[in-house]
Amino acid sequence: MSIYKALTIAGSDSGGGAGIQADLKTFQELGVYGMSVVTAVTAQNTLGVQGVYPMSVEAIEQQLASIGEDLSPDALKTGMLFSGDIIRVVAAAVRKYKWERVVVDPVMIAKGGASLLQQEAIDAMIRYLLPLADVITPNIPEAEALSGIAITDNGSRQEAARRIHGYGCKHVMIKGGHEEDSEQATDLLYDGKSFTEFSARRLVTRHTHGTGCTFAAAITSGLAQGLTMKAGFQLAKSFIQAAIAEPLHIGSGHGPTNHWAYQRGMRALSSGEQMNAVIINENVALRGAR
Repeated sequence: MSIYKALTIAGSDSGGGAGIQADLKTFQELGVYGMSVVTAVTAQNTLGVQGVYPMSVEAIEQQLASIGEDLSPDALKTGMLFSGDIIRVVAAAVRKYKWERVVVDPVMIAKGGASLLQQEAIDAMIRYLLPLADVITPNIPEAEALSGIAITDNGSRQEAARRIHGYGCKHVMIKGGHEEDSEQATDLLYDGKSFTEFSARRLVTRHTHGTGCTFAAAITSGLAQGLTMKAGFQLAKSFIQAAIAEPLHIGSGHGPTNHWAYQRGMRALSSGEQMNAVIINENVALRGAR
């Protein structure tokens, strides 16, 4: 039995809805062994971010070395990296240990509006990390910040994707959660040659804390298990849609998504399929007996 391993390099969310907590829950739900490098500790709940406390560069370097020397991941994702120094250390580790299937979630702004990435870090991300990325998964405000393009329609979104792709990453996925379409949430994937859209019904809810982290972690889980990029996106789209559709209804603000929902739905489907299989086999056996 192969044990697939995935690494999250991100901040800790004390409220459990985003960051490494969301990533590890997603890895576990999708059958991947999860590991973590903590870049910062946040004091955070559904009402907002009350404090951000970055780890020292030395602490991050040692965590990366501990993983690289013993538990090399099959895929990894980055989340909140906070500063240019941290980004450079992470990029150096990716190169040193020759880690592949790198998913960059450019965490810049929390749901409540707090900044989670220093301005000087954006240049460092573009210069050092994006050339190593298999995919970057910005939402629309993040794509605007990275590309310098105001996204107002599909044409400007495609142009932003082209510009971000020009920084060296293999794929760009601009998520559609912030677009104004009230019926569909459409994510746009660009591989340098063509565009692919992934759409799902927009769900109106305040329980969306951690959706970006969870989505990127689901992609990482798929890539770790050998899925193609498009198949990984399809898995992630299904996973996050289920997580939003069945909210936990906890907290007084932007509540977390439901990381159990996807597997519970799959188990229910599997049970139904198994029941149908039993009925079909019984019918075959009875016909044979007659």
